[in-house]
Formats: sequence, C-alpha cells, structure tokens
Amino acid sequence: MRKMDYQNVKGTQDYLPEAEVIRRKVRRTLEDTFIQYGCKPIETPILNYTELMASKYGGGAEILEEMYTLTDRGERDLALRYDLTIPFAKVVAMNPAIRMPFKRYEIGKVFRDGPIKTGRFREFTQCDVDIVGVESQIAEAELMEMALSAFTKLDLKIAVQYNNRKLLSGMLEMFEVPTDLMSAVILVLDKLEKVGVPAVKKELSELGLPLTVVDSIERFLTDEKNKTINYFMPFSNVNNNIEQGVNELKALESFLKYLKISEQCIFNPFLARGLEIYTGTIYELFLVDKTIKSSIGSGGRYDNAIGGLLGSEQSFSTVGISFGLDVIYTAISLNDTAALEASLLDYYIIPMNTLKESLLVATRLRQKGYKVELDMSNKKIGKALDRANSEGIRNVIIVGENEVELNQITVKNMETGETRVEAFQFSS
Repeated sequence: MRKMDYQNVKGTQDYLPEAEVIRRKVRRTLEDTFIQYGCKPIETPILNYTELMASKYGGGAEILEEMYTLTDRGERDLALRYDLTIPFAKVVAMNPAIRMPFKRYEIGKVFRDGPIKTGRFREFTQCDVDIVGVESQIAEAELMEMALSAFTKLDLKIAVQYNNRKLLSGMLEMFEVPTDLMSAVILVLDKLEKVGVPAVKKELSELGLPLTVVDSIERFLTDEKNKTINYFMPFSNVNNNIEQGVNELKALESFLKYLKISEQCIFNPFLARGLEIYTGTIYELFLVDKTIKSSIGSGGRYDNAIGGLLGSEQSFSTVGISFGLDVIYTAISLNDTAALEASLLDYYIIPMNTLKESLLVATRLRQKGYKVELDMSNKKIGKALDRANSEGIRNVIIVGENEVELNQITVKNMETGETRVEAFQFSS
C-alpha cells in the first residue's frame, strides 16, 4: 500500500495548542479592541463569484494573479476570497438599509497563491475594521489610534507610516507619467523601501517611460526636503490632485497631533500601497524593532468600491484597516511570549484514587464558571504538579481518599507554594 502524502499544502500551517493559545489571545485582544471602538461584527463567505473578486475595484492585477479559482458542478466560476475588503463592499452594496455611518469588523481566513516568507502564508487570517459613511479624516485618525492601542495591549511597539494616493498621483501627473501607466508606476514605487532607488529606476525604465520622466521621479525620490507635507504646498496651486491630497493630509495631521500620537505616525511621501482600490489616505504599520521588516497591518480610503459594485457613480466614503493575525503571531514568537503564555485554566484537579469524586469537584467548579481540567491519566502527584508548573497553571486541587472522607479539598497555589483546605460536600 502506498504511503499517503500527509504533509501540509505549501503555504499552510498547523498550529498546535502552545501556538494556538497565543494566537487566540491575540485574536481576542484585537476583537475586544474593535468592540471598544464601536465596531459591529459581520461574517462573509470564503467562496465568492470570480467576477466579484476580479472586479476593478478589488485588489488589482498583482493580487488577481494570486487568486485561487475553481468551478462548481454547475460550471460557475468561483474564487476563494483573497481579502475581506471586497466581500465587505458587497455586503454594503446588497444591504442599502444599513444605517450610516457603519463600522464593521471581521476576522477570517483568506487565501493567496503568492510568495512565502516569514509571517506570510498562502492561507492566513485577516482582522479587518472598516468605516462607511464618514468623509472626514477623523475616520483614518481613529483607525490609526485604534491600531496603536491594540499593539500596546500586545506589547509590540509599532510605527504607522501614512501618505495620500491623491498626492502621489498628482506628483506623477506633474512628472507627465501617462495615465495608462499610472498604476504600474505606483506598483513599482511600492517596492522602494525593499529594493532601493536604483532598482526602482531600472523598473520604471523597463515600463517604457521616457528618460526625462524617470529622471524627474528619481529627483523626487532623492530630494531630502520632501519629508514634510509643506514641501508639496507650492505644487497644490497647479495640480488639483495634489491640492486635495495636501488638504486631506493636513486634516489628518491635525487629528494626530491633537491625539498626541503624531510621533508614532510618520508621513512617508513614497508610501504607495500598490492596490488599485485606494483613493485617498493610505497607511502601513511596521514593527519599531524591525524583527519583521514587512508591514504587519495596512489600510486606507477606498471611496469608489461600493458604488462601483452597484454600477453607480455614487461615492461611498469608506476607510479600512487590516491586521495579519499570522504575522502578528510570528512577531510575538520572535520576541518574549511570556505575557501571553499564561494558562487558560483556573484549576487543575489531581485525583488520588478518587476519579469519580474529582469529576464531581470539576463539575461544580465549572457550574460556577471556572475553567477546569481534570487529570484522567493517573499521574503520580509529582508528575502532575510538574505539568501544572510547566503550563503556568496557578491553582491545583488535590482530591485524595482522606479529603473525601473529611468532605474537603486541598488547594495549592503554584505561584506561592501555599496550600489551603476548603470544605466540599461529597456525600449527600
């Protein structure tokens, strides 16, 4: 008989309890933060029509190359969702009675047949928040502040880099980049931090841009004066996109300063976010210690997606942020996980020839809402206590024949080593 291939599919991963306990705590921390900010939960299907996921208001050509597609028995073209954004836009488009502004969060699996690297897989979990119906930059400011709050709770220091697609598009218009190459040029600029200016210049030339245009972009990328929004003010007088971008960035900056988080939120005029969906503010989250160099969260404003799905010229002010659960877990595992490793259990019960009576103790504690595990393996007490220590279980209950006879239990605090005796009625 041929041995079955039971390896994981490339780009997927099993998480054993030690890892999954931490991942669940990260997930709960994020979810509790989302709820704290007034977000309501939704759930969307993993399986969608290919036409929806391939919409021009979706992820753009680069992500579509990574989309998993299939057909059902009715020969309908289907696709696995590659993010939670387009399925959310579909929900709003299908439900016109939703009260605006609408804040939603969703945590779920997404799939991309893309490159694999540290913290990046082909099946992964995204944690998204989106706000529909708010034109003001207050929506972006709140999402950025929410991100900082969530990562503070996870004991990870992050910096938020932000820019505006109107500003970037306006500058490229000033450099006379052809309209049909605008998205391709933005995709190349999105690689700047990873590959550097020479490689970006080479790729821009390969797109067929005139040398004068490539040189203008290079001067922009290497100009030391462009680190502040004020640098772009003179250009706003001659380009409408730049004017709008500057105004939106100044409004966002005023919120960030008022919230006293402007030091953690850094303007980056080259941040591009290659996805074609974005129409305004964009941002990415990076670890300050750079243990992972790629972003661990990102988002921005995409005002055209919902109206586009409706086939309408109507604009729906929409801004979102997305956190990658898997990359956050990887970041924590590369640092100190002690803060998240505490046991989920309130009590661990060790029977000493008292299995039935110990089950009764566990049942009554669970009825009171405690999380309890009963040892069923007949371990010797020393080994059972060693397990409790290694798993960070704080309270151990020992139930021996003597305890049953006296209608009591012995509770040991594993942190202090102290023991106490508590009354417990075994007999009726």
